[in-house]
This record gives sequence, structure tokens and C-alpha cells, in this order.
Amino acid sequence: MYKLLDKFPELKPFEGDINFRMDRYKNKLLQLVGKKGKLIDFANAHNWYGFHKVDGGYIYREWAPAADMLYLTGDFNGWNWTSNPLKKLDNGNWEIFLEGDTIKTGSRVLTIVKNGDSLTQHIPVYARRVTQDWVTKSWCCEVYDENDFTWNDDGFYSNEPPVIYEAHVGMSCEDYRISNYREFADNILPHVRSLGYNTIQLMAIMEHPYYGSFGYQVSSFFAASSRFGYPNDLKYLVNKAHEMGIRVLLDVVHSHAVKNTLEGINLFDGTDYQYFHHGDLGNHPSWDTKLFNYDKVEVLHFLLSNLKFWMEEYHFDGFRFDGVTSMLYHSHGLGEAFDNLGKYFTMNTDVEAVTYLQLANKLVREVNPHCLTIAEDMSGMPGMCEAIEDGGIGFDYRLGMGIPDLWIKLIKEYKDEDWNLGRIWGELTNRNQRTIAYAESHDQALVGDKTIIFRLADAEMYTNMEKGRHTYTIDRATALHKMIRLLTMAAGGNGYLTFMGNEFGHPEWIDFPREGNGFSYHYCRRQWSLLYNHNLKFEYLNDFDHDMIHTALYYHIFDQYYPYLRWIHEDDKVLAFERGGLLFVFNFSPTNNYSNYTIPVGDACDYDVLFSSDDYRYGGFGRVNRDSHSAFQPGMEGNIIKLFIPQRTCIVLKPRNR
Repeated sequence: MYKLLDKFPELKPFEGDINFRMDRYKNKLLQLVGKKGKLIDFANAHNWYGFHKVDGGYIYREWAPAADMLYLTGDFNGWNWTSNPLKKLDNGNWEIFLEGDTIKTGSRVLTIVKNGDSLTQHIPVYARRVTQDWVTKSWCCEVYDENDFTWNDDGFYSNEPPVIYEAHVGMSCEDYRISNYREFADNILPHVRSLGYNTIQLMAIMEHPYYGSFGYQVSSFFAASSRFGYPNDLKYLVNKAHEMGIRVLLDVVHSHAVKNTLEGINLFDGTDYQYFHHGDLGNHPSWDTKLFNYDKVEVLHFLLSNLKFWMEEYHFDGFRFDGVTSMLYHSHGLGEAFDNLGKYFTMNTDVEAVTYLQLANKLVREVNPHCLTIAEDMSGMPGMCEAIEDGGIGFDYRLGMGIPDLWIKLIKEYKDEDWNLGRIWGELTNRNQRTIAYAESHDQALVGDKTIIFRLADAEMYTNMEKGRHTYTIDRATALHKMIRLLTMAAGGNGYLTFMGNEFGHPEWIDFPREGNGFSYHYCRRQWSLLYNHNLKFEYLNDFDHDMIHTALYYHIFDQYYPYLRWIHEDDKVLAFERGGLLFVFNFSPTNNYSNYTIPVGDACDYDVLFSSDDYRYGGFGRVNRDSHSAFQPGMEGNIIKLFIPQRTCIVLKPRNR
């Protein structure tokens, strides 16, 4: 019996399902590498396929088992489609050797595939640089063999709990344009380090033809998006992050692929089943994308090699796997209420996808034992973050996707005086696996939606954010913004995430340039000038985020798996808990200030206030003093302290003996 069943005895009725999954994983591993082999030696497709500089020229290889003929065309042959045929090898492989300087770095090429009488154009599957002509809008592969980047991050790794700054390179500047890797490294990384975040998660790095997809419809899996610069520019970014002690995660999309044929891998050899499931099974019903066949050895070779490539070529420290819920279930989790354990262990579960995720987690630890993996899974699949050998899937963390959903629901549908603290506490702490908590990510601010601060303040964000000016709407919005973020971080998980700009209350939604908005970049940028304008309150929110993050890491609050609830009172709207030796106190009442409010605590000593959201430096009213608060033993009641807790305020206290 696997340890997963010992840890979660409620899963014992599904022991047969777990055994089946594990048997399938072991059999697939045996099929791929034999009894003594390793996945790290299997996942090398990128070292054979694609373009490789060799003595005397370049060699190009492709896997296209159903094709009748392959040709290479490009600027080297005047775009003649059929003058340079590839030679057919065994097992559906094709190869061509191009002597001398027939092609070179920067050559623009496409692959022509012949099926019967049909000739179709395709970007090479293993292309490492793919560019778009801004006049014709057509895409092609640029041969790229630049290996002269000098890394200086030897030995870098981080074992800290992840405090993640989710970011999109292209929209990271304030100008009405696409920003680039080097600008992000030079301008944004210092801000991230200053705030205390120890991890960045980069979106939209894998090449995608439609900018507005936020990078989630990938076309070329081995190409870093050329919109943001050259491959060496991305290496510069990762290297600089490592110099600052920041780990870098790639937002990897192996849950689906764009259906495009020229830009993508769909129909590359003329069949719909080369990489994907055949027929309707290979089409995502909601995303209009293609779905991988995770049972096929060649597909596993492709996907696992892709992970190894990003780790070895670009030194990524791990991955946030996108769309894991869609992978795990034949229903893709659409409209699914995971309200009983049977929903995870029925015929609805895609065990082939489970096996792939187990293999992926095993591989990345063979490449780098310190690799970090995070699953975007809203279903709460049991065992997601348990070791594979214990019967789990092997991720380090899952995203706490229910937390932002709850905050948005509360803000939209209820007055904050009617917020149920028990419901909030339950959502924040109802986890049985390591969770990354967040109040909002990029998902909560896509076009048509709003950031938390904008939901709270709305139009007054444009007129009443000057320091020294107080309106009820802005005072409420900034107070709740701070409280929501601190409560989410301190109680909601074993790590934390925010999206770029939300730390200082970035307004409005995110909308990429498209036909519907006149191809405007107005909402596809970050307005850093709001933060750096010292006359505006955005600076207050940023300073609060800074101290919140630094406090969490300095006192190692995530080392304590769960917070310890000390007090919750629905009528008073007061919540208090301890974590990492600190006491966190929240008064969500919009009207009531409490004097000498009694809070049970763990230590019989003096408590000092570290900071409160009401401090002047965070735009508050300075009502929380810095006097010591003594805890004592009053009979059978245990240790208590008595506090003045202003309305809509959170306070962080430290026992003096810590």
C-alpha cells in the first residue's frame, strides 16, 4: 500500500484506482527507459531533431511518419519549394545535410510537406527562433545557433518557499509597445528584488502566433518568443535574476497546442494524430485547440525533451504547468463540481495525462534536484503534491485557485460588513496539499474584468488617489486591498503569488492589442509612473506589500504548514491567528474601533507591533501605537493580550521572546 493511503485514509476505497495509476506509470517508464535507464537520457529529442551545426555545414532532421516527402525551402534557395528534398530514414525520420554556408545563423526557412498531391508549408517543429514579418504577418523559422552566451550562475539554487512575482515581459513597460527581455531584466528585476519576491514566473515565453492569447496557445515549443528579443536576451534575463538570488519559473503549456498548421505542429505530417488524439478527441471543446496523445511514445519524447530543453538551454529553475485540470479529466473539468472523492477516481480521469505529469516531475528532478513544479489545478486532485513513489503525481505545489474566486465573489456580491469570516477562513485553510495562495493573478484582470483595487474604488481611482485627500471610497478600497493581501498570504498557503503591478494597486483590466480595440496598447502595459509619483497613494500600497513580503520571509511563516486560529468573531468581524511565531489580527468591521479587545495568544510575554495597515507610511491614520502589549495568565482563560484595533485594519505583532 502506498504512503498516500496512509496519509489520507479516506482514499482507501480508491486503492484500486491508485494502484492502477502507479502500475501504468511504472510500465510506461519501463517502456521508455528500460529497467536501469533514466528519463534524462531519453529526453534528448531536441539534440537530434531540428537544425544543428556540424562539421562542414548544417544538418536538419524532422519526424513526419505519414509524409510522402519533405523539402526545405528558404532564402537560401530563393524559396523554391522542392529543390532541396530531405532523405527518408527509419521510423518516420527525415534528414538533409546542407553543406558549407548554404544556410547560416539568421537564414529564414520553412519545411514543405508532401502528402499525395498536396504540398503544405510548416515551421520546423524544433525551431528555436520563429519570427513574424510585420508587413505580411507571415511567420517563418530563423536558423539560430548562437551558443556564445556566458553564464555565471553556477551552483545557483533556492530552497525558500516560493514567493512569486508573476510577470509578462511584453507588457512590462509603460510605453505603448512591446517590451523586451533586457528591459525587463534591467528595469523590473530590481523592483522585484526590492519587494522581496524570491521567484519570478514568466508567462508567454513559448512562441505563440496570437499575442492576445497571453501565451497560452503555443505554436513552437522550443522557441523563445521573438517578440521580446533574441534567445541570448532571455538568457541575460535569467542569469541576472540568478545573480539577484531570484529563481525563474517558466509558465509551460503542455495541456494543449494551437491548431494552426503553418505556425504550429498540427497536421505537420498530414495527419491529425501525429501529436494529438484523432478526431474529436483531439479537439478542446472550449479552447479551440489541439489535445496531445500522452500515451504515444513519440509525444512523450517531444514533451519531456521540451522540459529538459528549457532547463538546460535557458537555466529555468522550474515550471508552472498550465491547464492541469483540463489534462486530468476527459471532461476537462468543464462544469465539474468536485464535491466527492469519486469524481477524481472514475472513468472521467485521463490516466494517460496523470502518467505524463508523473514522468514530467520525475524527469525535471533528474535534470535539477532543486527544480520547482506548480500545478494549475482547480479540482484539488488528491496526491497532486505527494511524491510519486508514495502514490502521488509529484508536484511541489498547486495553485489555490478558489481563493481569488472567493474574494471576487465577496467584493461583487456582498457589502464587506456582511462578509462571513468563517467562510473566508475555511477557504484559506481548507487544503491538504502544499498550496500557492494568491488574491489575484493575471486571470482576475483580463479584459471585461477588474483588479481588486479597481473593483473597490472604480472611477475614483482616476480622481482621488492623491496623498492627503480622503474619501470614503478610496479609504475603504486601500484598507481592504492591504487586508485582503496580508490575510491571503499569511493564512492561505505555503507560498504566495501576485501579478506584476498588482502589488501597488494597478488599475483597470488587461487587454492586448487586437482588432476590437483598434490594436491599442493602452491596457497592455504597466503604469509604473503611478507608483513612482510620490504624490499618489499607490506608493503606500507598494510599501505595505514590501513589508508584508519581507516579514513573511524573515520570520519563516511558511515553515508552519497551517496557521493556528486564535480568535474569530462574526459579529465583531475580528479574526486572529498565529503563524511563524507572529500574531496576525484583522478587524473587518467598517465602523467599529475596539479598545482593549481581548485576543488569546500562545506566549505569556510582551508583544510588540511590527506594523499595521493603519500606519501612516501605508496611507493609514496612525491609530495603532507601538506600546508593548503584555500577555498574562488570567486563571483558566490562558494567555491573552488586549489591543486597540481600529476599523478595517490588520496588525502584525511579535512576541518579544522570539
